[in-house]
Amino acid sequence: MGYVSAKKPTAPSGGWSDLWKQEDYWAMWLGLTIVVLAIAFWSLGNNFLNRIVLKVPNYSDYRTAVAYISSHKSALFTLYLFFLGLFSIAVKALTGEVKRFIVGFSFLFLLSVLVSVWGSWDVMKRYNFETPLLALVVGLIISNFLKIPYWLSTALQTQFYVKIGIVLMGASLPFILILQAGSTAFAQATIIAVATFLTIYWTGTRLFSLDKRFAATLAAGGSICGVSASIAMGGTVKAEKQHVSMAISLVILCSIIMIFILPLAIKALNILPGPAGALIGTAEFADAPGMAAAAAINEQAIKTFTLMKVVGRDMFIGIWCFIMALTSITRWDKRYRNTNPNALDIWIRFPKFVLGFIIASIIITFLAASSNVMTAKTLDETIISPIIELRNWTFIFTFLSIGLSSRLKELASVGWKPFAAFTAGVLVNIPLGYLLSVVIMGNYWTTIK
Repeated sequence: MGYVSAKKPTAPSGGWSDLWKQEDYWAMWLGLTIVVLAIAFWSLGNNFLNRIVLKVPNYSDYRTAVAYISSHKSALFTLYLFFLGLFSIAVKALTGEVKRFIVGFSFLFLLSVLVSVWGSWDVMKRYNFETPLLALVVGLIISNFLKIPYWLSTALQTQFYVKIGIVLMGASLPFILILQAGSTAFAQATIIAVATFLTIYWTGTRLFSLDKRFAATLAAGGSICGVSASIAMGGTVKAEKQHVSMAISLVILCSIIMIFILPLAIKALNILPGPAGALIGTAEFADAPGMAAAAAINEQAIKTFTLMKVVGRDMFIGIWCFIMALTSITRWDKRYRNTNPNALDIWIRFPKFVLGFIIASIIITFLAASSNVMTAKTLDETIISPIIELRNWTFIFTFLSIGLSSRLKELASVGWKPFAAFTAGVLVNIPLGYLLSVVIMGNYWTTIK
């Protein structure tokens, strides 16, 4: 789960056991559980979720924040138990290390509260230092100056948290919008994915003589969905373990750098939030860092980022793995001549949490269409708003986990040739992303609210 265990590449079996043994499925189950609970509480006339979701108000005097936390202690503790209960169920099925997770998550939650309070300080707001970036910086400072104990590392499940957050994001995006944006996002993602993949692969193999499997693993991480794509592609083409680890390190290192560069560049160029989110969705390599960069802009940027990255690029992982499996088996290595690629691999590699994102959107869209059931205001206040706030908490867990599990010295030790090949992809990815997101399709992305 997350960056912590990402260096143990495993290929999904595609069997029924995957329903409770894969992180993607658990992210989908838990995200949809939260959506269903929000609807259930509303139908019973209970505002439980509204009571436990906390959002520290902006303040200039720290006593305002202290007073707010003091008056919401019971709600904060209930929120902690709510997340702990849900996450522990998944941890039990996935790793079995529930006791260590409880200890680690308790620390992570406390740190998340502190970051949330600090991020609401008007000084942070004045300099656009939003809570996600603050969480990342706090995590990086801690991990690069202190040794992270194992009991804490078990709770640093970056991808698990962000996948749940993405499923919850579906509840705030009408399904018709996903359908409308789907073709645009997929077309843009196709151009980006193909151009970036081929650039990294060609540069790695032709200019720097990297192993073809290593180059393919690097290219997948830089063109599709970061860590997940590197792991999936590494397993698909039978890359060496150390090569998969190096690809993951490069993805994380470059993603962290882009978290800071992209928002600064977007604000310097006065790019509107809609196109900005789409640009981040094409330029960033992984979901979690991309979400952090989009969150530094605003809610509209988060939505267009999600449509571009999740609906567009992430869905490519199954297709690319199938294509490269075919290439690997038929052209690269005859050792695997008895292994034939199967079209089922596309489904096996498909990121299942994306289904949760779509289902959550369908559920809320159906509910909103039943005009005799509730008004739009009621829907927003009693169901969508608490879901969004719970999503924001999962994002804070995500960004803290990225920082706490990233030691910059280790990430930077992958060697100059892989770094140069990956950088070549970045040099193609960003200008092409700007051209598509801002110049060509900018008017369309601006309309996404």
